[in-house]
Amino acid sequence: MNDKQLEACCYTDGPLLILAGAGSGKTRVITHKIAYLIDELGVNPYNILAITFTNKAAKEMRERVDNLVSYGAEYIWVSTFHSMCVRILRRHIDKIGGTKDFTIYDTDEQKIVIKEVLKFLNLDPKMYPERAMISAISNAKEKYMSPDDYERENATSFRDQQIAKVYREYQKRLKSNNALDFDDLIYQTIYLFETNPDVLAQYQDRFQYIMVDEYQDTNHTQFILVKQLAAKHRNLCVVGDDDQSIYKFRGANIYNILNFENEYKDAKVVKLEQNYRSTANILNAANAVIAHNEGRKDKTLWTEKEDGEKITFTRYDNEREEGRGIASKIKTIKNKGKSLDEIAILYRTNAQSRALEEQLIYENIPYKVYGSQNFYGRKEVRDILGYLKILVNPSDDQSLKRIINVPKRGIGDTTVDKLSTFAYSNNINLYDALLDIEEVPGMSRNVEKIGKFTEIIESLKAMLSPEYTLEELYDELLDKSGYIDALRAEGTDEAKARMENLEELKTKIVNYEETAENPNLTELLEEIALVADVDAEEDEDNPTAKVTLMTLHSAKGLEFPYVFIAGMEERLFPSGMSMDSDDPDALEEERRLCYVGITRAMEKLYLSAAVTRMMYGNTNYTEDSRFIKEIPSHYLERDGREAYSSSGSQTGKFAGGLGSGRLPGDVGGRGIVKPRIQHVNYYNQSTNPSANPGFGKAFPMGGQAASKDEFKVGDKVRHLKFGNGVVTDVVDTPGDKEITVDFERVGVKTMYASMVKMKKL
Repeated sequence: MNDKQLEACCYTDGPLLILAGAGSGKTRVITHKIAYLIDELGVNPYNILAITFTNKAAKEMRERVDNLVSYGAEYIWVSTFHSMCVRILRRHIDKIGGTKDFTIYDTDEQKIVIKEVLKFLNLDPKMYPERAMISAISNAKEKYMSPDDYERENATSFRDQQIAKVYREYQKRLKSNNALDFDDLIYQTIYLFETNPDVLAQYQDRFQYIMVDEYQDTNHTQFILVKQLAAKHRNLCVVGDDDQSIYKFRGANIYNILNFENEYKDAKVVKLEQNYRSTANILNAANAVIAHNEGRKDKTLWTEKEDGEKITFTRYDNEREEGRGIASKIKTIKNKGKSLDEIAILYRTNAQSRALEEQLIYENIPYKVYGSQNFYGRKEVRDILGYLKILVNPSDDQSLKRIINVPKRGIGDTTVDKLSTFAYSNNINLYDALLDIEEVPGMSRNVEKIGKFTEIIESLKAMLSPEYTLEELYDELLDKSGYIDALRAEGTDEAKARMENLEELKTKIVNYEETAENPNLTELLEEIALVADVDAEEDEDNPTAKVTLMTLHSAKGLEFPYVFIAGMEERLFPSGMSMDSDDPDALEEERRLCYVGITRAMEKLYLSAAVTRMMYGNTNYTEDSRFIKEIPSHYLERDGREAYSSSGSQTGKFAGGLGSGRLPGDVGGRGIVKPRIQHVNYYNQSTNPSANPGFGKAFPMGGQAASKDEFKVGDKVRHLKFGNGVVTDVVDTPGDKEITVDFERVGVKTMYASMVKMKKL
């Protein structure tokens, strides 16, 4: 061990804060500290408690402790917060009115109880969705708020008063069922200790030495619980890194670690700053970025490793080119004899994986999505594709069964089974049975519900005509089905992620429409099926090496020799929500997330951004992420669209135009609209956009993009999406022309001549 690790191991009396930077060997310090207590100081293993967050981390720590401690290791409590609380409550819950054979409810069981509560209180589940209620109750418990506390805290909000009633009735039913949910495990343990000082004293005497890993991720109740247990002997050692606090959305409170020295005035602080993972260039870049945060402890990572390769930053034309470029670089790495298992692609939002996955599939590069499903396997994507499949093939009974009650319409499984039996007996498909619902025996109570459903499907089928674009059909589907409204009402972080994925599916549809010679829904579904139908089976004896795809949040705790971070753009990373937030910590947490991403790389880091990115069906210009600007230029090498700028100046930066994520003048939210505020020449070798590989490929018209010299004022034109219009203005700009058209259907649009998908009439 190095000097600082040894110092942390040997300090045993009183509070200790170990600030462990990324890759600094913190788990090694915790386990060796336990061994030191037992072997050198003669501490009884029975008196040691080590707490971590995940079962995987607890298992790893247990194995390391068992290998280091030859005698008595089995008496050390190495556990997660929740498993520790279960053990305590199994012994003592009778003291607070429970019984020791209590059941622990998972999310599905919670939803069943909430559903009963909403029915009992006569509350509309569309106004008070089950998931939203579970989330609100969980947040209250993490703040150690009872139903009465919650009601008092939110006295001026009618909705929150209703939630307080749901919370109260939910707890009443849990108690009658002799059940606890996961938040109760910690909440009730704190309550047990508060109301039974003798029980608390028993555990204080037992746990004379307490170690808590990942302390920056603790929430309020976990902080209270640790404080209770350590109050007597005060031999509390917490290990963490405030620069890696990225789970505020899960309730993590960074101030638990930032204020540790205020809570324990005599606390010793040891900084572990030597990194054993990454090269010097990677660490220096990470240090430079995180230094811009104000709410942090001062520390700087360093390494004895060589400088290594510079970080590569590439600015691509669009997200498709970004995916293609990353795939190309991965093939180069593989051709050098490296395994795909050594490579990870990280991104800010799950929705970004779609463009990346498709390019990896096209290049025949095996991959796995860590902690999530492949894009086209995600529930919300499969649900909406199910609707689209029914529109072109009403005989698809499996797709129909998937979406008939999604979102919930009161059409249960029993009803669907009866309809399926009727359809089979009469040699018709299920959808035909729905259309003839009045003729189906025993369905009188369901006629209205099913009638409304088929009305939605029939109205959408009517849009399968040249008068409507697939984009318009998609928007109408999300609206009429009620799917988006249901997600909005849920209001959880998971629901927001699902909405982002549905917006990304829209991007796929718009991209398809802009590239297809004769866009139609059948061909679109075929294209998606070919991309989505990746053989998931793998020979267990000969597993295939795969590139790992994951969000930046999922990457914490992992490391890879080669790391790609895609989408380094303002309003994507950092997120627009964090930029618009009143919370001063929101942007700092995004920067901590960037720090985590950078420090996952061991040997080589690739960063990338796109000049234009289609989001929510709209193509927007982007500005490089502020995190790119915060990396000193001597740690970066730029290629692609960035290579022309030796000064490292940022392209795509328009004054006042990007705050909303839409370009100035893009009133209708469609098309590619160029701002008039500032013109920037993006092109490296030529002012002709078509001279740049990959540029303009997505905008064919009859096989070729329209010439930029083709249009003049007064020309009557037809745009694929916007319909008929008249050219009202043509303006020369550096390397291009702006064409302004007054469309009959959508009004005035200003577009690039080189990119517009339009022809003269």
